[in-house]
Amino acid sequence: MKPDMKPGVALVAGAGGIIGHAMAQELTRQGWVVRALGRRPVDGFPSIVADLTDGTTLEAALAQAAETTHVFYAALSPDPNLATEAERNAGMLGRLLDGLESVRAPLERVVIYQGFKIYGIHLGAKVRTPARENDPIHMPPNLYLAQEAQLRARAEKSRWDYVALRPDVVVGDIWGNPMNIALVVGVFAEISRALGVPFRFPGTDKAFGQLVQFTDADLLARASLWAATSNKAGGEAFNVTNGDIFRWERMWEDVARHFGLETAPPIPLTLSRHMADKGPLWQDIAAAHDLVESDLSRLVGWGFGDFIFHTETDVISDVNKIYAYGFTERMDSTQSLLGALSKLKEKRVLP
Repeated sequence: MKPDMKPGVALVAGAGGIIGHAMAQELTRQGWVVRALGRRPVDGFPSIVADLTDGTTLEAALAQAAETTHVFYAALSPDPNLATEAERNAGMLGRLLDGLESVRAPLERVVIYQGFKIYGIHLGAKVRTPARENDPIHMPPNLYLAQEAQLRARAEKSRWDYVALRPDVVVGDIWGNPMNIALVVGVFAEISRALGVPFRFPGTDKAFGQLVQFTDADLLARASLWAATSNKAGGEAFNVTNGDIFRWERMWEDVARHFGLETAPPIPLTLSRHMADKGPLWQDIAAAHDLVESDLSRLVGWGFGDFIFHTETDVISDVNKIYAYGFTERMDSTQSLLGALSKLKEKRVLP
């Protein structure tokens, strides 16, 4: 944030998640007033407890957010039915905006997050890469398209505008979030150690060799603050990644070295099935190392790992647009992942 720019009053929806938590921390560091919005309180932040699917109770809860100038919307309610997912998530966003309007919040900008799903990666398509923000959209339903349509229509009649940020696989040190790849990798590594088996990439040979990318959670938070305060950014969409690319075949070696583990060739697993019997083992590991979470089902989203480790196409975003508009920060993805793993150890999430 520019030193002459006055900090605002932020409402972070989904502040308990990997994106929202890093965002709330960055805003606090920069002197903003921060309120976390979610179904349960978020440790470390003043919290508004409300359900975005319930407009009546939400409106009453938002009386506490009447001074909100900026919304950082990282809430997500996934569903295997794409139409249900799109309708539900667009409705959640709409109810939040209705609630803020009802309390006459002086809203200036909404920052919303869209994953690589915006480019159709979830449909099994070979996405044209590097993906650009102006690439043609695909046939809906898509939750991100539904949310942005909601924002666009409302912004045209309002004094506020919005910015859409498009990270890819987000790396952070938060636990209890099913979409943290650092936890998938770290827990898989420690279970491999406990069983005395090599640390083997649990995906396909093809996925092992594809070019992929990360978005560091802290870098994304800084990009979000830029997006919230840049005059040029209003109404635009920006890809946000670390700015480098890698192959898992190299990254896996770096992680193995970090953990002091031996590797072996990939062996494709469906982690959501193959790790289903590992709960008792993790309880033993947690007890031996006094870890903060002994329930494996609450710690890791194996299905997310299955999606990442079985993606057999390059996943690369073109980040030239956000650089041209003024946010030029980059980050080494290996250091991003290894740093997150080290922090998870410091927090006693990993042994």
